[in-house]
This record gives sequence, C-alpha cells and structure tokens, in this order.
Amino acid sequence: MIVSFGPFRLSAAERSLLRDEEPVAIGGRALDILVDLVEHAGEVLSRKQLIERVWPDVIVEEASLRVHLFNLRKALGDGKDGARYITNIPGRGYSFVAPVKRSARRQPAAPVNQEWSPQKLPPQLERMVGRDGTVADLCSLLSSRRFVSVVGPGGMGKTTVAVAIAHALRDEFSNKIYFLDLGSIGDSSLVAGAVASTLGLIGQTGQDPLRDLVALLVDKPILLVFDSCEHVIDAVAELAERLFTETQLVHLLTTSREALRVEGENVHLLRPLESPMEEAGLTADQALASPAVQLFMERAAAGGFVTGLSDADAPILAAICRRLDGIALAIELAAGRVGVYGIRGTADLLDNRFKLLWHGRRSAPPRHQTLQAMLDWSYNLLSQYERTILLRLSVFVGAFTLEDALVVAAGNEDDAPKLADTVASLVDKSLVRMSELGGATYHRLLDTTRAYAATRLAETVEKEVLSRRHALHYIDRLKSDATSATAFGSRDVSAYEPHMGNIRAALVWSFSELGDSQIGVKLAAEAAPLFLGFSLLGECELWCGRGLSALREADCGTIIELSLQAALAMSAMFTRGNGDEVRRAIERGIGLAEALRDGKYKLHLLAGLNVFLIRIGDFRGAVTSAERSMLVARELGEPPGLVMAEWMLGVAHHLVGNQAAARLHCERGLELESVSGATQVDFFGYDHRARGLVAYARALWLLGMPEKAIRTADMAVKEAMKRRHPVTVCISLSYTVPVYLWSGDFDRAAECIERVLAHATKYSLAPFHALGLGLKGELMVLKGETKVGVDLLRGALATLTAERHHILATTFLRALAEGTLRCGQIDEAAAMIDRALGLAEQAGETYDRPDLLRVRAEIHLARSPSDVRAAEDTFLQALFWANKQNAVGWELRAAVSLARLWEKQGQTVRAEDLLGRRLQQFTEGFGTADVRAATDLLAKLTGKPADMQG
Repeated sequence: MIVSFGPFRLSAAERSLLRDEEPVAIGGRALDILVDLVEHAGEVLSRKQLIERVWPDVIVEEASLRVHLFNLRKALGDGKDGARYITNIPGRGYSFVAPVKRSARRQPAAPVNQEWSPQKLPPQLERMVGRDGTVADLCSLLSSRRFVSVVGPGGMGKTTVAVAIAHALRDEFSNKIYFLDLGSIGDSSLVAGAVASTLGLIGQTGQDPLRDLVALLVDKPILLVFDSCEHVIDAVAELAERLFTETQLVHLLTTSREALRVEGENVHLLRPLESPMEEAGLTADQALASPAVQLFMERAAAGGFVTGLSDADAPILAAICRRLDGIALAIELAAGRVGVYGIRGTADLLDNRFKLLWHGRRSAPPRHQTLQAMLDWSYNLLSQYERTILLRLSVFVGAFTLEDALVVAAGNEDDAPKLADTVASLVDKSLVRMSELGGATYHRLLDTTRAYAATRLAETVEKEVLSRRHALHYIDRLKSDATSATAFGSRDVSAYEPHMGNIRAALVWSFSELGDSQIGVKLAAEAAPLFLGFSLLGECELWCGRGLSALREADCGTIIELSLQAALAMSAMFTRGNGDEVRRAIERGIGLAEALRDGKYKLHLLAGLNVFLIRIGDFRGAVTSAERSMLVARELGEPPGLVMAEWMLGVAHHLVGNQAAARLHCERGLELESVSGATQVDFFGYDHRARGLVAYARALWLLGMPEKAIRTADMAVKEAMKRRHPVTVCISLSYTVPVYLWSGDFDRAAECIERVLAHATKYSLAPFHALGLGLKGELMVLKGETKVGVDLLRGALATLTAERHHILATTFLRALAEGTLRCGQIDEAAAMIDRALGLAEQAGETYDRPDLLRVRAEIHLARSPSDVRAAEDTFLQALFWANKQNAVGWELRAAVSLARLWEKQGQTVRAEDLLGRRLQQFTEGFGTADVRAATDLLAKLTGKPADMQG
C-alpha cells in the first residue's frame, strides 16, 4: 500500500519516503514514527503508545521520542508555507493531521523471487566494559571508509564489539544490517551461499554465487557483518574485496584472528582490556578504574560473589587480570570461579592447567565456552609446521626476540628463514604478540596461549631438549655482555628487563629433577647482577644459594663461586639482616678475590664489609675497612673506586664521632667526583654517593651548619628518588630523617618516613621497614603522641635487634628513653639510656654519645628527689664529648638543658655565659628548633629580645 500526502509518497513495505519522486533522507526510527502516525491519521497516539510501537522491548526516555519527532518534522518541512502534518495535542500525544490518499502498492522493479527477510541481530550485552570508545571510533570509521576488520586473539571480545557496532548503526542503515556467524561454516565454498541465505535472497545464486551476490547488492545500502572469518579467510577475503570494489553502498564489518589483507580493508587491532599497573599500595578504588577489573567484578557478582573488592585483594586481582593479558573471555571464566573460591583462591587456581577447561556461558558458541575449546579452534587452523613452532615457542616465558626464537626453536640453521616466516604468520594469526621495548622488537605468547601450547609440548619428546637449549642460550646471552669488573657496579641492566621471565624459567628447569644443576650454577652466577640490579633480592638469594649448594669441587675457588658468594652476601644482607653467615660470605669472597688477584671484585666486597660493619654497629671496624678500601682503590687507580673510598671514610668517621674528618673526606669525595666525572659510584649494591651525601648532611648539622645540612639532605633525597633504586632510596630517606628531626622540620620528616615504609614494603626490605617504623616512633614522641611512639619504637628495636641491625640502635634507645620518661616510667627510661650508652662503649665511640649523656642527665632530674649533682655532672660530660667531636649541634642542645638547670638554681650569669658562647659558634640556622630554643632562653636570662641576641 502506498500512502500519499502533500508532495510525499510513503511505502511502509519498502520503507521509503519520496518527495516529488526523490528519496527523503530520514532515519529508521523517524520513519517508524511516521508510518505509525500515518496509519492512524486523524487519531491521537499517546507518547507511551508511540514508544511501545517504535521501540518494542527497549526502554527509552521520552526525550528520544521528542528528538526523532523534531527531525521528522524538519524533514517534512512541517510548518513551512502553511503545510501541517504532525501536531502535538497537549496532555494527550501526537496526531497526523494532513489528508492522506491510499493506493495499491507499485510492483517492484526487482525479480519477483527476490525476497528480503528481516534480520535479527544477536542481542547486545546489557553493559559493555571498556569498549565504548572503540565502538564509537569504529562506527565513524565504518561510515566513512565502508570496510573495517576487527582483528585480535580469540576471546578478546571482537564479536561483542561487532554486535555493539551493528546495534549502534541500526538507524543509519534503516535496520538493513545482516550478521553472519561464519564459525559454523566448515567449507569455504559455502560462504557466498550462506551470505545470500542470511540476506533472504531466494533463487538468486547460480553457478557463480559470488558474481550473483555482488549483482544483487550493487545498489543496496546495507551493512554486512561477517564474524569469525579466520577459518574461511580466503573465501571471505575474495567476497569482501569484490563487494567493496564493485558496489558503492555496501558496508562491511569483519572479525577475525588475522587481517583479510585485501583492497579497502581498514584493520583495527583490538587491544586487551587495560589492567592496573603493578604498584605498591594499590587500592580497590584505583583497581576498579581499569576495565579489566570492572569486567572481572561484574562477572564475579553475576556468578554469586557477594563481597566487594577490598584494598587487600586489589593487588591480587590486578595481578590476575595482568596474567590473563586483559583477554575478556579469560577474565570472565576466571571471575566465574570467585563465587566458590574467592579472589585469592582463584589466583591460586590460575597455576593449575585445568583453568583451560573452565566453562563459561552455555549460550556462547562452543569455541568460546572454554579456553581449551577457543585455543583448539585456533590451533586446528594451523599448518603442521606452524603447530610445531608454536609449541616450541611455549618454552619462552615472557618476551623473546626473533634471534632468541631462531636459536631455541629452529631445528638447525637451515630452518631459520622458514621459522622467521612462520613466526610472522603466527603474529598475523594473533597467536604471537609483537611489540617494541627500548627500541628493540620483541615477541610474546599470551599467557593462556603459552599454557595451552606448553601442555601440548609436554606430551612430546622435544620438551626437555628445548628446555636445555633455552637455558644454555640465556647463559650465552648473559656471558657475552657480563664482565667481573662491572658485575656489581654501575652496570645498566635495564636492557635485560624483558628477558627476566625467561631467565627465571631457565633457572627453575635447571634446578628441577629433570634439569641440569650445573647449567643452573652457571646461569645463577651470570644472572646474579641482574637480580641485584633490579632489586629482586629474594630471588637473588634463592638462586645463588642453590648454585652454591650444587657447586662442583672443580668450580670452588673460581670466578663462578666468587660471583655467587658476593651476590648471596649482598642479597641476604638486604633481606635477612646481618647474621654471621653474611659476614662469612663476604670474607670468603674477599679471600677468593685476593687469590684470583681480582682487585675490582675485592674493592666491591670490601665495600660490602664496610656496609655490614656499619649495620651491626661496629663503627671502628668500618673505619678500618674503609681505609683498606682506599689502599685497594689507589692500587687500581680508577676514579670511581677513589671517590667511593672517600665517601666510605666520610661515613665511618661521622659515625665514630669525628665530624671534622667526616666533613673533610665527604668534601674530598665531592671534589674528586667533580674533577673526574665519576658520578656513578655503585659498589656492592650501594650508591656510595647517596651514603656520602647523607653522612655529609648529618656532619654539617652537628658542626653547626643546619641550613647547609638541610640543603644537602634535600639533595640526597632528590637524587635518590631520581635514581629509583629501592635500596638507595631507603638509605637516603632513612638516614636523612634525623637531620629534619634535629632541625624541627616534622612535616618533611614524616614525608620521608612514609616513603621509606612504602619502598621497604614493595621491595621486601625488612630492615628498612623496621627503620621506618622506628623513625616514625621517634617522630610521634617529639610531636607529643608519646604512647604510639613508644610502641612503634619497641617493635622496631625488637626487629632490628633480632636482625643485628644496630646502626640506629642508640638513636632509637635514646628516643625510647625520652618517650618512657614523658610517660613517667623513669626506671625504664634509665634502663634504655644505659643500654644505649653500653652499645656506644662497645663501638668505641659514637656520634650521638653527647646526646645520650644529655638524656641521662634529664633522667637524673626527673627522679624524686632530683639528683641535681649527678645531672649537672652528666650535662658537663655531654658538653665535653660534644666539644671533642666538634659536634656543635649536640653541644648547644646540652647547653640549653644545663642552662635551664642553672637558671632554676639562680646561676643566671653562668647560664647566660654558657649559652652566649655556644650561640656564637652559629652563623646560620637561626630558625631551627635548637637555635630558637637557645635564643629564647638567652633572651629570658638577659632581658633582651631574642632578635638582639648574638
């Protein structure tokens, strides 16, 4: 039936609107509204009626109806030149008011047997996660370019995206959108016929169905969606190219695991859903900002998981999503386990090969119901040689180069060209991913693909042969670059980051029952500098320990043992504290270096011994080891070693209380560094410039230059953060905090403390975590939160004592004594300070001995009755030791306490003289806490304003 009104002719059957025999551009929804209104011309249709008729089974707002009515009226020219077609009846709805004339339907120009059946698209997901931007971009690209292929691995969500695009474009194509799932077609010759059948074109295909199909579609404005093309790709490629080049109105959207590679195709590589980056302190809110985690939690909730994501589980879930490579299907299948096993239990299950058999939605195509089925689908499409190479490549864990693949996966050198072509083919088929890292090209199997291929490889005789070849290859790769001279120095190991997964895998195989432990020994020795360089200290300790346990007698006393001993000592010292076994490992290494006449290794190990002695509180021994280091450095004559030795002497002299010598050696180190350009002085895992700057800052404060001390401390922290080396960061932050505390800058101290705790937690640096807690306890005591501070200090001291980490033991005991004194626990405070003084005596002398004596004097005054004479004598001892050490900072602090005592005794002149002479030693730092306290007290004693003192 044709309906005429004004200059318009409307055919509901043909879904066409003509004005003076010319087509009118109108959207599909607007046309539906017009047909419904014209069919009920003269009647009033309510908004609800129109919405129900035009949008059946879809919930829409009235605003959408108003928008389409506005566009419809505009297309009709409603209201222009007196023409009226649609009117709004307030409170009731809309009515078509123009006169209409109905006539018989015109005969179609096409043959009578060309029938177009209505097409029902697959249902769209209620909510699509992380792909809205992709769908919008591809809708625009498809409209302008006509031909788009969505390419990616199985399970990535290609079909979901294609269905969403089709639904989004229904109006634009007036519902002329046809979706064909080619996954059910097993014969390429059936593709053209299947397309014609989907279109509902009956009897129009003869001996050349492709030619007939193109002829039928030559003037049809439709969108064809071909889903899952990879197994019939040649037939689809030919069909798509001809439809694109020989028609003007047909639009094509295909999904495949590889591109069609034909004229007109615009390839969109569908990327994985973004997962959270690995970072310390990841919260649930931060994790849920990523699409991968959103999808996981939505599917988990649908599967019966009623608990929300906690901050504690957020890093675990982020790791799950990263491990699943952001593949939507894999994430959905894993999320389906959470209702039963929880997030942590599901993470454990991922180590089980049966994850490949987890079932998804029953309504999904069979190839998408399990990961096994999905990967079987891809695997079965490969040639026999492609299958062989895919299985061989599963021996790689993480990234590998084409050269790596040629060495490990090729049967012989003659296979290299063929293998290279095959790897490229596997990349095209989305089974191997290719990316650039640091300017180099790397390949990688997705985790699910690698697990599948590894399972199949384990069933072959090649598994152990390939594992051995793989391990030997990485020994050769590391050996070609490493030298004993730089093994534990400032060597840049960043280029090896992509290979760490393979190195770990090779070590696991080597030390397994089926492996070869002697390969493992060599690989552990070669890889040790990398584990240290990346601060993978626990792993370094593990593999070096296993290597030494498996060491053959013939390798004892060789560079292999030296490498393993040194790395084991270094990593163990950072992760487990300062036990006797660490010292034995260092001294064994020094002996090996002397026997091998390897001066560079000896210098590294002496640096390690120096650090060890400082950590256990043997500061005199640290001076001796620093002096030995200077002798070796002079023999070698290399600037980095000389600079390091100066810094080491500066640190050691600061700790024994010789601040003048500490300043001298630190400044020599700075000067030699500047002249020689030796700015990288990394020895035994430490940046000795960072250590030296910290000691220099502390010495400057004690020497009465607090402003310069703070500037130096700031520089030490800034440089360490820029280096991003966890141990260096923790050293710089931990040992500069006292400078800020001594100066009264509690905010900056708090900031540094929190950074220490974060880095120590992230990199499993237990001693530094305890240091951070102790420093936080001292800060709390100073801020008046005494009980919290005391508890933190007790816990930190217990941990550090157990690990024999005594460098700040006297500092924390002094802070604990002050805290317990404020709590009225005088006897405990006395016990703490006596213990601290005992440790200072054992060390020979310590930089903080004057301050320990000051606190002991305060305890004498706190007793009931006060022991004034003992307090005065102890304050005078503190002044004596401070003067002996050139520690002007401690001297002023003790002088303030003694001046207050003398003030109470009426000895104001004596107190005034004491403070005046000490303040004259300061030329800066008048805004710092101790100088302000002294100035204020002197003003009170003299009656002069504080700004007139000195």
